[in-house]
Amino acid sequence: MPKGGRKGGHKGRARQYTSPEEIDAQLQAEKQKAREEEEQEEGEGATGDPKKDKKSLDSDESDEDDEDYQQKRKGVEGLIDIENPNRVIQTTKKVTQLDLDGPKELSRREREEIEKQKAKERYMKMHLAGKTEQAKADLARLAIIRKQREEAARKKEEERKAKDEAAMAGKRLQSLSLN
Repeated sequence: MPKGGRKGGHKGRARQYTSPEEIDAQLQAEKQKAREEEEQEEGEGATGDPKKDKKSLDSDESDEDDEDYQQKRKGVEGLIDIENPNRVIQTTKKVTQLDLDGPKELSRREREEIEKQKAKERYMKMHLAGKTEQAKADLARLAIIRKQREEAARKKEEERKAKDEAAMAGKRLQSLSLN
């Protein structure tokens, strides 16, 4: 039995997951809090920018400005533009917006595969024309083999002729001896 009579480790015991609704509620609360702080800053400042006043009035009327609103960034955050890919709302394209006639961009692997096939075809054309080193070596080897086969065929032919002549001479002797 483990120490303390517990089953399992301490790491996964009280793990809780946040639901999407809770995340949305937290985001809305953060935006509301930021708006309140901005309103307080505008109220405290002696000179008010007309653009800021107009923006604060518009943000109360429409929800679209809430999405565009960004909090003040502290330190290096203002210099580095970071987006959380998990919070980005992906826009879907309609079928009418899709461009099927345009050129399709290939991936790196597809491009490399096509280039490899083209290079292989070029090599085979040059090989058949006898312009590559391997083709030259193959042709030289074929020439040597042809010469060897011709010599072997010549020798065979000579041996067969010699055999035929010997057989004919034997028949002549036999026919002469019978007479």
